[in-house]
Amino acid sequence: METKFIQITSGKGPAECELAVALALREMIDEAKKQKLEHEVVSRCSGVMNGTLYSVLIKLKGKNVNAFVASWLGPLLWICQSPYRKFHKRKNWFIGINEILHSEIKQLNMNEVSFQTMRSSGPGGQHVNKTETAVRATHVPSGLFATCNNHRSQLQNKNEAVERLKEKYMDWQQSLITDKGLKSERENNNNLERGNPARIYKGAKFLKQ
Repeated sequence: METKFIQITSGKGPAECELAVALALREMIDEAKKQKLEHEVVSRCSGVMNGTLYSVLIKLKGKNVNAFVASWLGPLLWICQSPYRKFHKRKNWFIGINEILHSEIKQLNMNEVSFQTMRSSGPGGQHVNKTETAVRATHVPSGLFATCNNHRSQLQNKNEAVERLKEKYMDWQQSLITDKGLKSERENNNNLERGNPARIYKGAKFLKQ
């Protein structure tokens, strides 16, 4: 079965665009379920307001995934009064739906990760134990790191720290992809102004036109 990676991004638009990203993600997942496509949110970058998303990367897999993705790709227009600015005149909010190639999504290279052990501290500065069970995992090239001291076992803490680091790394990769695609996002917005959105939704309930 074919696998596709799709990014929904606000293109550094205002909070209303970030809300549109969250709404579009919900809509995409609902449609994917109806078409019996496997889906996984690989990474998400939160927006300024609670419940909004600056961008999100979703993995789709299934028999008809190509046709499904084709129906989404391009600019998306949400027509709605701003839920954050009551008297704001603007009602057209633009976001982008882009396919991300497999080659652009880099997995964390464990050869670039260093580990540091330390003592786990409890309330009041008391040590949970006298051995260094807490672990910090650091991706050396980027400086990203994650720490875990939830377990008495150093191995368990190491494994959980790695999983946390992987999540941070994917979020970082997505932000790089987003920044790289800002030029095409501006082009998408120009297309919208010419009346060529791939999809149009209207109203607070995000109803498709």
